[in-house]
Amino acid sequence: MLYEPAQSVGSLLPSPEDGESLTVEKAIANLKTGDRGDRYYAAWWLGKFRVNGPEAIEELIAALEDEEDRTESGGYPLRRNAATALGKLGDKTAVPALIECLDCEDFYVREKAAQSLGMLGDISCVPKLMQLLEGGLASAMPIPGCPHLAQPYNGAIEALGQLGATEAIPLIEPFLAHPLELEQYGAARAMYQLTGEAQYGDRLVAALAGEKLQLRRAVLSDLGAIGYLPAAEAIAETLAENSLKLISLKGLLEHHVKNQASDTLSETAIHLMNLMDNLL
Repeated sequence: MLYEPAQSVGSLLPSPEDGESLTVEKAIANLKTGDRGDRYYAAWWLGKFRVNGPEAIEELIAALEDEEDRTESGGYPLRRNAATALGKLGDKTAVPALIECLDCEDFYVREKAAQSLGMLGDISCVPKLMQLLEGGLASAMPIPGCPHLAQPYNGAIEALGQLGATEAIPLIEPFLAHPLELEQYGAARAMYQLTGEAQYGDRLVAALAGEKLQLRRAVLSDLGAIGYLPAAEAIAETLAENSLKLISLKGLLEHHVKNQASDTLSETAIHLMNLMDNLL
């Protein structure tokens, strides 16, 4: 099994050669024939700047099978960046290749693929994502000395929630009792998306009072993603960076406006905007 801590993009990205700014053509060319650093940077760049188009998609999908950019412990950094970029670009032609990535030996490739599949919105991946959860809590316990679990459970659960996969509820619900808070919160997020029951949103709101800043940050993201309106005041008062609270409240506002039939701003929308204004 691959044991490799996740690496931050900022610590790995090379600078473009001689300070040259990348163009779309140069990024695609680098992804095709550049050295390891150039290819890694190009995959990140194409996703970061949402560079869509058949050639970019084709080369990113090809990069999911790369064997050259490999760490000493067996990880595939280029594949990780390519999987992430494909989710951001929104082209569903990448779905079959990303599904295959769920069998990759690199945990972080599997994690990025699961997250991107959730973003792409194609339900054909649901059975494969559900397979990652079939071992239940018994196989999802923390591994001593390992920075991650056996599978990217959180990523798979998040994707299943985004995809509206109600058939996965029996597999997701047990994770509400996982010993790690992040797994619990991911399960609560998905359960709210799949059932609409307030108890799961309320569970996330309660978690905003937790002691660990990193966990509060994660919950802010979850609440924004599900658009849970009763969380608005708690989000605004959370002990965390205002920038993250603004992003979370923006998620609530977008969900609310999307579900309104009228073009006129509701009192709820105005209240959310006032909360946001007070954080600026």
